[in-house]
Amino acid sequence: MRAVIALPFVWLGVFFLLPFALVMAIALGTNAPDSVPPVALGFSPKSFALLFTDDLYLAAWLTSLRIAATSTVVTLLLGYPMAYAIARAVPRRRPLLLMLVILPFWTSFLIRVYAWMGLLADNGLLEQFLRWSGIAQNPPTIIGTEWAIHLGIVYAYLPFMVLPLYATLEKLDASLLEAAADLGARPFAAFLTITLPLSLPGIVAGCQLVFIPAVGEFVIPDLLGGTETLMIGKVLWDEFFTNGDWPLASAVAICLLVLLVGPISLFQRQQARSLEPRT
Repeated sequence: MRAVIALPFVWLGVFFLLPFALVMAIALGTNAPDSVPPVALGFSPKSFALLFTDDLYLAAWLTSLRIAATSTVVTLLLGYPMAYAIARAVPRRRPLLLMLVILPFWTSFLIRVYAWMGLLADNGLLEQFLRWSGIAQNPPTIIGTEWAIHLGIVYAYLPFMVLPLYATLEKLDASLLEAAADLGARPFAAFLTITLPLSLPGIVAGCQLVFIPAVGEFVIPDLLGGTETLMIGKVLWDEFFTNGDWPLASAVAICLLVLLVGPISLFQRQQARSLEPRT
């Protein structure tokens, strides 16, 4: 019995605490390009100090938080009606609708981002459609802009918003809405006073599942974004692979983890609260 209980802690120690300790040790070291690996272990906070004094890294942090927050709000506005429609659909149609939501997961994430590059590129399908339809004769370039990053994040993480919302909305008691209608409440008022508050656990879960990975996103900003839009995941990649500065890259990873501890803790607390029996 003790072995069964200890197994999760052993897994956590080997696959989380040990790598975290190694990354922290590298972050406190100094860059040594002539050695292998290119880091001299020690106790130097220089890399952490640089992250909070250099305008480049501060701008990357703020840009990452802003893009992730904005994309999360847009994903919520799109995902909530989708989840509500699926939850209120005929039961025999729900599996098909859910399959359509998770269908993009059957294709590689990288291939899907490359597909968006073809859609948004100069003389791509979107630009050709705008010209053919007469909406815009000289449409602006979307690829390489912050709009393309928002579009890519919303597309990639929309299922992560729809699925927890659907799981919450599907469990709602429809008799509550019937009772509200009998008492004279209009549909929109019943939605605001009954459906929306009861779906808050799904909203919180969906927002966390979108916001947390979006902050550290690397592939979408690298392929769809331009050089003017810096996100912290791209900065981490450049410091590690391009500049070869392992301590600074490790410090970026540590700060990113600390930044996300708050949302992760909030998500876990909300999940535990939703599982508690109601009296």
